[in-house]
Formats: sequence, structure tokens, C-alpha cells
Amino acid sequence: MTSAQTTVSLSIDGNEMQVLEGTTIHKACESAGINTPTLCWAENLTPVNVCRVCVVEVEGSRTLVPSCARPAEEGMVVYTDSERVRHSRRMVLEFLGSGVDLDQATPLHEWIVRYDADIARYDQPDLPAAIIDEPTKIQDDLYIRDYNRCVLCYKCVEACGDDAQHTFAIAVAGRGFDARISTEYDVELPQSACVYCGNCISVCPTGAIQFKTEFDLRRAGEWRPDQQEITRTVCSYCGVGCNLEIHTQDGRIVKATSPADHSVASGHLCVKGRFGWRYVQPSI
Repeated sequence: MTSAQTTVSLSIDGNEMQVLEGTTIHKACESAGINTPTLCWAENLTPVNVCRVCVVEVEGSRTLVPSCARPAEEGMVVYTDSERVRHSRRMVLEFLGSGVDLDQATPLHEWIVRYDADIARYDQPDLPAAIIDEPTKIQDDLYIRDYNRCVLCYKCVEACGDDAQHTFAIAVAGRGFDARISTEYDVELPQSACVYCGNCISVCPTGAIQFKTEFDLRRAGEWRPDQQEITRTVCSYCGVGCNLEIHTQDGRIVKATSPADHSVASGHLCVKGRFGWRYVQPSI
């Protein structure tokens, strides 16, 4: 029997189960129907263990462990909703909410309510002026960068690097309170290595990087995702076969995304796939 076929037995919230060796606790929870909050994790990215909202309690472990990266082990006993776990997740959410604007962090809204997190509980720390109230960066009509919403989840860094684009135009600059997402040498976007694939947009969970079309509609109070239709199709620019999800509102295309579970592109696109629909309605 190969290692890929070997299974391990573990208990999650009192439920006995078996998973393939190497399966993370997070995936084991998912297979058991247990919804675990995540922020820096994505199906198509390498776990970086920085957000800590997915932590769980493992019997015998001194500290809480990140479920997104910790492999399940034989005999492991896991608790995903203990008071210790709930307290830790609540604190993480409150710290995040006290430092940045989470009003567009849709993945977190459910968890803020569930854990009764008061995101205004702490006074905003004395962060550098370059980070707090930094003007939104609008350097083209493709996408914008609003670092007042950035939670440093590293997803954009991963998508721009080894996990997808291999462009390495995005990196974390500074340390501690000075840490921020930046281009190499902090140059303007057009002078950077950016190829405008927009993969950073697709993985950003808070709206810190978003389509210019979405930004404009939000600013006008006309962004209505609940009323948008999503049509799945195949990108026609080349023969690779990347799938597209075309988002339309009021009969007009507002953005194009790609499903993360698609076997060809795993949610990643090039500049043509992400933004090449504009010829259909050049006034956008």
C-alpha cells in the first residue's frame, strides 16, 4: 500500500473518521461537514499560516494549531468549537477589525456574527500614516488598490509568485506595524513587473485589491452582487481552455472571474481572460 492510499483515524468534535494520510485538519473538517473560518487559505494557494482564524484545539497540544496546514495524524482528537477556540477566533477578528476596514470582507461577516466579535472594541493603534487613511491607488482602469482594507493575508503575494503567475511583482515590505503589501522597490504599478493578470484580485478576501468596474459601482452605490447573473463559459483568446465566469448586472458585464476548482486554470487567468471582455462594451 502506497502512502497516498494510507489512511489515518481521528476524532473531530466527537465524530470518528478516516482520511487519507497527508490530509489537513481543515480538509478533514470539510469532509465531515464542519465549516471552518479561513482568511489566508484558498483552495488554489499554498497555506501560509498567517491569519490564525482557522485554529483548532488538538488534544495534547500546548497551543492551538492552524487547521489549514496541520496534517491529520493517527489518533488525533480535534475540537473546532471549544471555548478556547471561540475565544481565539473572536480575538483575531476583533484585532483585524480594529486595524482595517472589513466592510467588504464578506467571508468574515458570518464569523464576526457567530463569535460575537466587536470589531470596534480596541482603539486603532498608532500605525504609520502611510498605512492608515492611505488614498486608494488608482493607476489604470483595470483594478484599484485600497490598502486600508488589507489584512496582510499574503494571498496576493502567493498568487503573484510560485502558486500561479511567477511574476513576483508583489511582496511584503517592512516589518511589524510597518509591514504592507507593495510592488518591488515600492515603484508605481506601471513601472513594476506586474503583467495585469488580476490573479491578486481573485484571491483578495477584503476588497483591498478589486476590479475598477466594481470599485466605481460601489462608489456610486450601484454594486448589487445579489442581483448579478453569473454565466460560465470558455475563454476564446487561446486554446488552453480556461473557464470564465462572466458576472453581469443590469445586462452589462461588470467583471470576469474563474472557478478555483477548474482543472485547467485553478481559478487563475491572464490579462486577456480577466479583462479582455471590454471590447463587448467599450464604454465601461
